[in-house]
Amino acid sequence: MRRFSGRFRSSLIIGIQGIRARKLRTLLSMISLFLGVLAVVVVQAGASIAERALLADVELTAGYDGTRIMDMPPQQEAADMITATVKGRADAVAMLAVSGIIGEPGVAPHNPGGSPIDEDWGPQMACDENGCVPVGGPEGEAIEVRLTALTGDIRQFRPFRQISGQWLDFTTMPALAPELVLNQEAAKAFARHNVPAEMRVGGATNNVTPQFTGVVDDGDGQPRAYVRLDELTTWLPTSRLADPTSNSELRLMMAPGSPVEPVVTSKLKGLGNEPYVYTVETRKEQQKTLTLMQLVFFAMAGLVLLIGVAGILNVGLATVGERVEEFALRRAVGTPRFLLAGIVLVETLLTGLLTAALAIGVSVAGLRVVSSVVGNSQPILQDVQFPWEAGVAGIIAGLVAGILGGFIPALRAAGIPIATVMRA
Repeated sequence: MRRFSGRFRSSLIIGIQGIRARKLRTLLSMISLFLGVLAVVVVQAGASIAERALLADVELTAGYDGTRIMDMPPQQEAADMITATVKGRADAVAMLAVSGIIGEPGVAPHNPGGSPIDEDWGPQMACDENGCVPVGGPEGEAIEVRLTALTGDIRQFRPFRQISGQWLDFTTMPALAPELVLNQEAAKAFARHNVPAEMRVGGATNNVTPQFTGVVDDGDGQPRAYVRLDELTTWLPTSRLADPTSNSELRLMMAPGSPVEPVVTSKLKGLGNEPYVYTVETRKEQQKTLTLMQLVFFAMAGLVLLIGVAGILNVGLATVGERVEEFALRRAVGTPRFLLAGIVLVETLLTGLLTAALAIGVSVAGLRVVSSVVGNSQPILQDVQFPWEAGVAGIIAGLVAGILGGFIPALRAAGIPIATVMRA
């Protein structure tokens, strides 16, 4: 072990001296290898950022990986039971969604049915045996939203991005005027139309005066407003929130292993309501797409890296050809062939590592520039951190290139006969 350590140290010292003595050749080797290593670093960084962006967009609507979701048909008894079970718990949040219209009373909204503001789903229709007729009155200054009541902070399961204002505060006493947080589509609708702050919900005893407190990106293309359940139930009973005739939604989001799930499941079955429970597995579902994308780009980067390896190989062979007498003299004084090969390999490995450090530095600086320039228009690039996986990939690429580019020159150096020094 000591003998190997001494030889390695000698190879390292002589290799560093060789790099310092041949700065121009080292620079040429780094230039030929730089683009290949940079391509690997950029591809790995781009793949990591793209993966995070893809997963982040899906997580907005589906939830974090591992989240347990229970969907069920709306039922009044089920809604009362679920809200009572999860009240005050941090490991489960119930969502109850109904249609709400904010604006002038007695008029049809600009987006009937809660459609995106730039789409027209047509007027709501009431149908019977005599046919269908539109309902809702004349069109006026009103916007329809999916009013989503929450029993707790849903951001532990779905990573909403706060755009402006503030999120719902579940630690304070419920207000008589419900606080609403809009998604981006709803905020766009209210920015385009000046409507009165009056909200009507089917089944409510009176119209409500809401307070808009913030805007979030929830990944939903439909106008949606989030409200605390205890504030909404001041005006609308929980049982009416789960009215099957009012196009309502009932969902329960839970942490993995939450004791709420078996309790709620057994109670729902007792009520004759069969829930549908599943686990969010976004990464697993997207893995094939992500892997294929990485393979394609890494193949392209590998081709560029091989071109760089060919360049460092040519420089290494030329350098060994110029140092034939030096290596023969070292062999004559007892230097082992293994050490001669190690000297050449150390030089190419150090060149590869220096190139990798330069490529990583350029990539970090480039990512910061891109983040500062387009970060405002692309939230995923705002304050983005350089992926450590890209740094590791760059170092590995530099080492592999050093080994591949120095292997043949190292064999040639080790094979130089002692008699060469006599001819010199």
